[in-house]
Amino acid sequence: MSVQDLYRSKRCTSADALEHLQDGDFIIVPTGVGEPPALLTELSEQRRRFHDIKVGQILAVRKFAYFDPETAEHVRHVAFFYGAASRAGGIAGWTDFIPSYFSEMPSLIGRGQMAADVVMAMASPMDEDGYFSLSLGADYTMAAIKKARAVVLEVNPNVPYALGNCHVHISQVTALVESSDAVLEVGLPKIGPVQEAIGKYVADMIDDGSTLQIGYGGIPDAVVMQLTSKHDLGIHTEMIGDGILTLIESGAVTNRKKNYLPGKTIATFALGSQKLYRYMDRNPGLEMHPVDFTNDPYLAAQNDNLMTINATLQIDLLGQCGSESLGHLPYSGTGGQSDFVRAANRSRGGKSFIVLPSTAKDDSISRIVPVLSPGTHVSTSKNDINYVVSEFGVAQLRGKSAKQRAAELIAIAHPNFRAELTLAAQRIHLM
Repeated sequence: MSVQDLYRSKRCTSADALEHLQDGDFIIVPTGVGEPPALLTELSEQRRRFHDIKVGQILAVRKFAYFDPETAEHVRHVAFFYGAASRAGGIAGWTDFIPSYFSEMPSLIGRGQMAADVVMAMASPMDEDGYFSLSLGADYTMAAIKKARAVVLEVNPNVPYALGNCHVHISQVTALVESSDAVLEVGLPKIGPVQEAIGKYVADMIDDGSTLQIGYGGIPDAVVMQLTSKHDLGIHTEMIGDGILTLIESGAVTNRKKNYLPGKTIATFALGSQKLYRYMDRNPGLEMHPVDFTNDPYLAAQNDNLMTINATLQIDLLGQCGSESLGHLPYSGTGGQSDFVRAANRSRGGKSFIVLPSTAKDDSISRIVPVLSPGTHVSTSKNDINYVVSEFGVAQLRGKSAKQRAAELIAIAHPNFRAELTLAAQRIHLM
């Protein structure tokens, strides 16, 4: 049977595709805009006919109707990382949460420690050899496809056909539905004067020829905007977005100086504009790979001068970062922060930057604290932390004593809180 015949035999409606589900199934969905909207809308509409279906995903960007506490016994979300769509359910307790390093999720699936009964994902149109590209989220989804009982694709002509290890053959597909809506766009975060100040400190410490990993958020993007005059930068990251595209278009990124996969921009998921998605289509300078490849600290560290930029919510005077919760209340997740902090520490000439505004709530709360708030989830440990950057400067912590760390961090706290932090540090014998 030809690949076109196979395609036609597996094409169906979204309603028919749900016939492949069984009560108790764990559905794996890719990161962000790789989620299949037609399939998940249909699942939402039919959710009451099922029992104990779980939908696992690292970052949901649409709040589908199954995000509903009243029907959680039928279909419920399992977050690997909370976002705006899923955060309320995590705080209230009617969604589940699986903590993990992003890089290790494929191995959790491969070892059977995380279920993967069904995969539902967006995909590009099929090529002449029968392959689809999961360009928007290769992440853990490629590992799940190897384990799943059923693979259901939502094929959309607006999904780019990216190169790399992100391809699925029609013979691996159980069912497919077709859609033609534009891929969801996710704009750049708002950048204000605080973000710009932090971005300048970081940008000044990034040399020509460095390889970058850039997290999502206003501060990482503020760094990007100040790197357009650099030369021969490389990209080895988890997320490709419009900030990185700006660097590429400015000529600052050439990937020529990378030790590992020179000439290639490497990422595991995409989150941006239609312009970004068009850029990704069959671009020989870009490859999308599973997250156990992109985020493996050993592999990423093969690049000399690896610069990693990620944000946190709170940091204590030892350097422990609470990047994913507000006290015990969940906010996001570990994601790839720890992966890339460790990668930069291993890289020859590498630097990991943890960035944060010095205050929250109109300067009424210091984000630099003597000890983390009770229940805070520690994302980056005191043993891994290196550079911490606020709008008031840079603290370099790696190799420093506890007392030296406290002094460095107090120096970059908001001036209104430095005396208070100093007294607290003295009380806990850090000064």
